Amino acid sequence: MQNKFLQNVDGDWFRRRITGTVVIISAAFVVLIVRLFYLQIIEGEEFRRQSEINSIRLQSVDAPRGLIYDRNGTLLVDNRPSFDLSIIPKDAKPIDQTLIKLSRRINLSKEDLKKAVEAKRRQASYKPVLIKADIGRDVLASLEVHRYELPGVAVDVTPKRQYIYSGSASHLLGYMGEISPKELKKAQFYDCRGGDYVGKFGIEKAFEKYLRGKRGGRQVKVDANGQVMQVLETVDAKPGQNLFLTIDYRLQHRAEELMVDKVGAVVAVDPKTGQVLVMVSSPMFDQNAFVGGISHDQWKDLISNPDRPMENKVIQAMYPPASTFKIVTATAALEEGIIDPDTTIDCPGHLRFGNRVFHCWRKHGHGSVDVRKALSQSCDVFFYHMGIELGVDRLAFYAKAFGLGSETHIDIASENKGLIPTEAWKKRHIGVSWQKGETLSVAIGQGYNLTTPLQMAMLIAAVGNNGLRLKPTLIKNIKTANGKVIHESKPEFAGFLPISPVNLKIIQEGLWQVVNHHRGTAYKSKIRELDMAGKTGTAQVVGRKKDATVDEEEMADHLKPHAWFVSYAPYDDPQIAISVIVEHGEHGSSAAAPIASELTRLYLLGDGRKKEMITANVKKISNSLVE
Repeated sequence: MQNKFLQNVDGDWFRRRITGTVVIISAAFVVLIVRLFYLQIIEGEEFRRQSEINSIRLQSVDAPRGLIYDRNGTLLVDNRPSFDLSIIPKDAKPIDQTLIKLSRRINLSKEDLKKAVEAKRRQASYKPVLIKADIGRDVLASLEVHRYELPGVAVDVTPKRQYIYSGSASHLLGYMGEISPKELKKAQFYDCRGGDYVGKFGIEKAFEKYLRGKRGGRQVKVDANGQVMQVLETVDAKPGQNLFLTIDYRLQHRAEELMVDKVGAVVAVDPKTGQVLVMVSSPMFDQNAFVGGISHDQWKDLISNPDRPMENKVIQAMYPPASTFKIVTATAALEEGIIDPDTTIDCPGHLRFGNRVFHCWRKHGHGSVDVRKALSQSCDVFFYHMGIELGVDRLAFYAKAFGLGSETHIDIASENKGLIPTEAWKKRHIGVSWQKGETLSVAIGQGYNLTTPLQMAMLIAAVGNNGLRLKPTLIKNIKTANGKVIHESKPEFAGFLPISPVNLKIIQEGLWQVVNHHRGTAYKSKIRELDMAGKTGTAQVVGRKKDATVDEEEMADHLKPHAWFVSYAPYDDPQIAISVIVEHGEHGSSAAAPIASELTRLYLLGDGRKKEMITANVKKISNSLVE
């Protein structure tokens, strides 16, 4: 009986515990249900309204690209504000009505707008879809007036590249384009994303890592229409670094004017530093056409143009150096002991070699000439004889020592090496042996010889700089946005010309006579206020053989020879060296030399400096560079 009583007591206690627990749980559910009822039914509309009013989003902030200046601080490339129209699909509801209203404001059909949105349907609906870049201030004003009728429509202000002097220095500065999928996979573009614009050509490409800044971001509160109501937090974008080029824009602009309606190239350098003062490739192109994306038809027109406006002729085009190569041939003949300063050769106007007659450019010849006269009057017969004695391989040795046949390693890409032939080269590439008669053409810069205008500029600069060869450079210095210098260019040694001081002086005297002697081939381009030294050249084009009987007035334009001129000045203390080529310009003396003369005059005398102020002791400066 006692055990049964105890069991009843335990059962009553357990049931009371279970009942209490059920009551507590039930009460909790009642409270929860009441709270949910209050939030969803009584206050639901208000909370829904508040949730639609504001949301927090992250926005990317593009970094301003670094600016580009000339050597004197003239701004060449900067950034302007671009108003880019985007739509956020999540906010643009009802989407069809929004697209219809938007199409009326921006002159784009609803179908085109819908295609743009659908093309990005895989991305998150809260991410903006770019509809149109650089819409202009008039369209912007219209959108702002009707902003509340266009939910989800946003206009962002982004920095857009601007080339201040449209078309000027286009091959040097280059242009930008949208980053490609292939580029996105490269380590150097780790911080880029699809749709970004990066350098594609010239300085813009070569110095991309300096010019491209670091992207920033901000946290913003937006309303139901996607409009920004408050900026909560910002991580500032870091602007790119500024480049100061070695280019003298005043000189660059004048060179471009002189090359209008001509096809060819002009390059000028400082012989003592290797700094490039002018780089002109003609015809030029408009870099600003690439800023917003060039059309297919525009690109097709550029690349199909027979004058090759997209080719940087200064470093990419290759031409026979013609009589400018006689500097190399004369050097080789003097150094190899084949001639001395007093050696003379008779020029009757032609030379018979084997079963062929090689003509001099002057039909009746030059008479008795030594090496100085041969250079100044550009006697072909004299250099034919030198070619016979030297042979092609010895000529090639000296040409390569002058920097021909190899890259100069200038700061921008796509430089061509040119070509300096040898016997082995011809056997390897053409499959036949070298013929001795071919050496005569090589000796006067024809035949297989090919050089770039920049190579010839560095060659003549080294001659004027007492044999010291320097690497060409386009960058004077690089600065941060707050003006701190992070890079300063210095002269970079590239080699010495293989010539003794005595023989080099003979070459220099011959080049002085080219411009200053009354029978010199460039005498008409003489500058009265100072002495300039140089060498003319007339390069025969492919498809036409050198023949004195050809009537050049009746010759087709595309078969007319190219006109060369290379020079340095002042003669006693060179401060500028220039290479000019005018395609199908016929004669270096009349087509190319006047351009170099005008640029030399502007650079050295344009600011009124007297001759004695620009003449100094060349030995002192050269010694300081070597040290």
